[in-house]
Amino acid sequence: MKALGFFVAGLLVVDMGLGASERPLTGQTLLAATPPMGWNSWDSYGLTVNESEFNANADWLAKYLKAYGWTYAVIDEGWYLANPASKGKPAWQYTMDEYGRYQPAPNRFPSAVPSRGLKPLADSLHARGLKFGIHIIRGIPREAVSKNLPIADSRYHAAEAADTSDRCAWNPDNYGVKDTAAGQAYYDSLARLYAGWGVDFVKVDCISSPYKADEIRMISLALKRSGRPTVLSLSPGPTPLEKASEVKKFAQQWRISGDVWDHWGPWKGKDWSQGLLRQFTTAAQWAPHVEAGHWPDADMLPLGRLGPRPGEGTDRLTKFTKDEQRTMLTLWSIFRSPLMMGGDLPSNDAWTTSLLTNAEVIAVEQRSRGGRPVFTSSTAAIWVAED
Repeated sequence: MKALGFFVAGLLVVDMGLGASERPLTGQTLLAATPPMGWNSWDSYGLTVNESEFNANADWLAKYLKAYGWTYAVIDEGWYLANPASKGKPAWQYTMDEYGRYQPAPNRFPSAVPSRGLKPLADSLHARGLKFGIHIIRGIPREAVSKNLPIADSRYHAAEAADTSDRCAWNPDNYGVKDTAAGQAYYDSLARLYAGWGVDFVKVDCISSPYKADEIRMISLALKRSGRPTVLSLSPGPTPLEKASEVKKFAQQWRISGDVWDHWGPWKGKDWSQGLLRQFTTAAQWAPHVEAGHWPDADMLPLGRLGPRPGEGTDRLTKFTKDEQRTMLTLWSIFRSPLMMGGDLPSNDAWTTSLLTNAEVIAVEQRSRGGRPVFTSSTAAIWVAED
């Protein structure tokens, strides 16, 4: 498989059985025993996806990809914004409940009623054999703090939980949360809310880089206390490599790099985005830390149509060549990164669909072990995996 005519990604897989490291202990179910696979709305819709668009992608996922293991449908950032296309001018209009917890904007998600939130949408996905995920920004809404709203099922209020000195560098919505009883109470209230909605996957942003150890631990504990098995995904990267052993204790997947878009090398003026070429080196560094239930995440797959309103740039077909697309999916699979398709699924052509339904590559993604590079140079990389 060539990219730009000179870079080769290879794989060798033997004895494709279920490795011992994949088998949960008797009587236990391991959460995310294999890397999660699904679709995320960010690459095609940014902040703006609405319920009908989300459902169109979920329908396509269920019809054409579910049989191959693609089961998660994830609403990315901003589902609580009534005016996501405003870019903050005029000011964002947030939707939240009386306890300072974001709720789906009803003008975008009409099935969401005040007492049920996103549960009708989750129920619809579950009926199609899919799993439901949402994206959140770590912390507590600044608006909730300014109003000092009560924290559900506790004696605390928002101002007691908030660290007003801590804000996400690139998102104005929230303050950080203190490592206190009040802070834990707020995260507990979120986890109970999401469990009641039927959420299966929570992607928490602005938490891995810089690495927020206390909030990672608090969110993980809250999800466990909720009683609903929920995959915890941490973003964006790079998660510090020296935190590998620690992050495994709390999350099922975590980003290993900045955002990945459809470019091979550096992206001029946008050094926060990781090119595909550089991801070979990053994946190699994290390969020893791949294990069942805990997956270093190489980010979404910007394949197919990135539109109609992508999270970066303008509506377009992926700028990757076909060779580069094969190389990307091969590397992600032999490394065993979670696979989250970013392109608009109903816009897929036959070639993109064939890429996502290659049973041999998916078997490597879901069942191999020991994926690692055995040869690298400035122009080539060869990876192998066993079992």
